[in-house]
Amino acid sequence: MKTIAILATLDTKAAEANLMRDEIESLGGKALIIDIGVVGEPGIKADITRAEVIAKGGGSLDELLIKPSRETSGPFVTEGAKNSLIELISKGSIHGVVTLGGTQGTSTCAPVLQALPYGFPKVMLSTAASGDVGPFVGIKDITMMFAVSDILGLNVFSRKIIANAAAAAYGMSLVERSITQSEAKGVIGMTNLGVLTKGAMLAIELFENAGYEVITFHAIGAGGEAMEQMMKEGIITAVFDYAMGEIADATFNALRASGPERLTVAGKLGLPQVICPGGSEHLGILVQEPSKIPAGYENHMITWHTPYVFVPRPNAQEQDKIAQNIGQRLQHSTKDTVFLMPLKGVSSYSAEGGELYNPELDAAYWESLQKALPDTITVEALEHAAEAPAFVKHAVNTLINLIEKN
Repeated sequence: MKTIAILATLDTKAAEANLMRDEIESLGGKALIIDIGVVGEPGIKADITRAEVIAKGGGSLDELLIKPSRETSGPFVTEGAKNSLIELISKGSIHGVVTLGGTQGTSTCAPVLQALPYGFPKVMLSTAASGDVGPFVGIKDITMMFAVSDILGLNVFSRKIIANAAAAAYGMSLVERSITQSEAKGVIGMTNLGVLTKGAMLAIELFENAGYEVITFHAIGAGGEAMEQMMKEGIITAVFDYAMGEIADATFNALRASGPERLTVAGKLGLPQVICPGGSEHLGILVQEPSKIPAGYENHMITWHTPYVFVPRPNAQEQDKIAQNIGQRLQHSTKDTVFLMPLKGVSSYSAEGGELYNPELDAAYWESLQKALPDTITVEALEHAAEAPAFVKHAVNTLINLIEKN
């Protein structure tokens, strides 16, 4: 029997949580209700009470009730719910989770669900799901479902929507497929951008022919960070970091910017990795007025990815800052890291015939990278463009050799 955890504030969402429990049980499952409320009497009995949740988060319900406020109680509720679910998952006691709430409930539950492993069913029924859900989803596989009406009482419409959300979580729990048990020789994480796709497709083919699986990530901020989270969770065992536009954009706070941990995780974990600075010779800048060059970039080489995504090539001084950022992030990497530099262009934009082709800037970038990269890693330069078959084959063979020597 599959058990689904239901997170709800039982002072305001008791009827809805109770309906979710009935729906899950009618399908043959079991529900475990966790109360994440603070003030107000619970409308139904919880399997894990709010006092237990808050205690798991390091707080005391009695103390919080002396002078209750969302600001004070929120961190204890979120941490407690997170710790409760992680403990239940580790014991095999629950097989999915469904939450329901408005803006406050969604904001409370989002970091809880983001802390759960990839592949574990996570459904969030929310009144906020028709807007920008990026902050709520983060880099995790959270299924957000728009409640349409407010989640406040049961009616002919809300009963169906609430039942659908409960059934979605239960249905996901029935899938037995594992994301950590691959029959391949290993699972490789690979970053990619549209200006590298031909090379990425060849790399996937070569890795698969050698007996490996590849998970590819669109390196536009969340993609690279998701890849590194999968490294931490043991899903990915080696890395071909083919696209590094996230680091270029992070240097100048542009569209594809990643967080400060990007490009550090594989080194800290000691995973074999081959790195190419693909796509780091240009920036992606979102503009409000289509096809209008932003101030400060009038003297740059430019192109447009779309009418709203402006793509300038940094000058030599700006490239040097990108190189220093890359080098700083790679300080954690050692002998299991190989940095490959494609001297004939690090993406289709800067390869011969591309809109940002400039051999002088290529040479300046390579000079900056050689100064910035740490001595602890292996650095090679190849007289190819990043998408050239010879470069891709060398990168693939290099990573396989790193994997198989360990």
